Amino acid sequence: MKYLLITLLVCIAARVLMPSTDDPKMVKIDGGSFNMGDERGIGEPDERPVHLVTLSDFNLAETEVTVLQWRTYCNNIKHEMPDAPEWGWKDDHPIVSVSWEEAIAYCKWLSDRTGKKYRLPTEAEWEYAARGGRLSKRYMFSGNNNINEAGWFKGNSNGTSHPVAQKRANELGLYDMSGNAWEWCSDHLDEYKAGAVTNPTGSETSVFVVRRGGSWDDVDTGSRPTYRAGNSFRRSYHTLGFRVASSAE
Repeated sequence: MKYLLITLLVCIAARVLMPSTDDPKMVKIDGGSFNMGDERGIGEPDERPVHLVTLSDFNLAETEVTVLQWRTYCNNIKHEMPDAPEWGWKDDHPIVSVSWEEAIAYCKWLSDRTGKKYRLPTEAEWEYAARGGRLSKRYMFSGNNNINEAGWFKGNSNGTSHPVAQKRANELGLYDMSGNAWEWCSDHLDEYKAGAVTNPTGSETSVFVVRRGGSWDDVDTGSRPTYRAGNSFRRSYHTLGFRVASSAE
């Protein structure tokens, strides 16, 4: 009887830490150095000055967090889903209408459930990954010069989000880094500073938090990997979601 009880407890513990089919699929991103910001002279003032950034290895989710993944979280913590967009909740679409604080709470829950340390990506990590990291081919959008191949934006979305991973992946195998849903980053929005930096995390003085990537309801220029925007950390929209990151083990 004692042996059976021990076996049962071990199985329960293993199940808690076992990856679920709802867990994000992570992609290992080899660190490196890149010129962060717009190098081509076409960007917004917030994208300047271009400055050298060096990053350590990290992991980033292949796709944005989906409605199914968020629903699993809500069911687990007995929390209501946010107000649905006009097209309703579809399991394979990116979750939207989630605030920065809620995204961070999801990362903590996922970390506690899996035993791994999930978080939001820093702004520098997000841009580096969207541009293809060490494999970057310097495309205008993430993985392509043609926005219609890269992602969903106002010109092709028909006024709705779309299932994740339907457009082409970028050089690193990441989907929807251009368009579909804006993505929260961990940084507070601040002006760039000239000079080289390593693993920047942004300041904590701004009242706005960084969002990146553009959405189904934005023009194509907002889907460029270097484009920067910000929101209050408590605000959420039907265009705004997130993907998770983790530090390399």
